[in-house]
Amino acid sequence: MTYKESFLQFMVNCGVLTFGSFTLKSGRVAPYFINAGNYHNGRQLMELGRYYAACIEAHQIPVDTLFGPAYKGIPLAAAAAVALAERYQKTVNFCFDRKEVKDHGEGGIFVGKQLTDGEKVVIIEDVMTSGKAMAEVYPKLKDAANVDITGMVITVDRMERALEGEKSAVQTVYEKYGVPVYSIVTMEDIIQGIETGVIPGKEHLEAMLTYRKQYGVQ
Repeated sequence: MTYKESFLQFMVNCGVLTFGSFTLKSGRVAPYFINAGNYHNGRQLMELGRYYAACIEAHQIPVDTLFGPAYKGIPLAAAAAVALAERYQKTVNFCFDRKEVKDHGEGGIFVGKQLTDGEKVVIIEDVMTSGKAMAEVYPKLKDAANVDITGMVITVDRMERALEGEKSAVQTVYEKYGVPVYSIVTMEDIIQGIETGVIPGKEHLEAMLTYRKQYGVQ
C-alpha cells in the first residue's frame, strides 16, 4: 500500500474524510468533507507528521526549516520535523509565527529557528481553500530574511476552481508567489481510493465524479 492509500484510510478512520452532502463555505454542495479538527490525540498527530514527511521525501523538496503558520500549522510543522528525523534521519529546523509581535523578552514575531538569507523553507498547512494563508505568511517570511520558500505541503488538494476564475487555489498560489504546493493526496486520489476499494464510499462515487466534472481543474 502506498503512503497515499494509507493516508486515505487514516483520514476515514479518524473521521476526517466523510461522505454525504455538505454545503461548503463557498455555497457549493459537495459529496465529501474534510474536517481536520477531528485530529485530536497524540497518536493521530504522530501519524500525521509521518505522512507530511513521506510527502516531502516523495517529492524530494529541499528543506532546511519547516514553518508552521499560527495556529493550526504549529503542531503540524513540529510533528513533521520529528518524523523526518525518525523515519529519514534528516534533521531539519522548525519555527512558527506569533499572531502579534512580542514586545518583551527576546521579542520578535517568530519562535524557534530564526530565519537567515538563503534558508530553504517549507510551509506546513492542513488544507488550502483560498490561498489566504500564503498571502499572510509570505510577506512575514520574506521580511524576516531573504529565504527560499521551496514549497508548501498540505493534506488534501481539492483540485477545485476558485469562485472567481478558472484556477484552483493551489494553481493561483504558484502563479502569484512561485511557490509549488504539494499535497499528500488529491481529490483524484480519493476517487481512485473509492474505485479500488481502498476506502469505502462506492455509493458516493457517482456524486464525486459529477462534482469533479462540474468544479474541478486539471
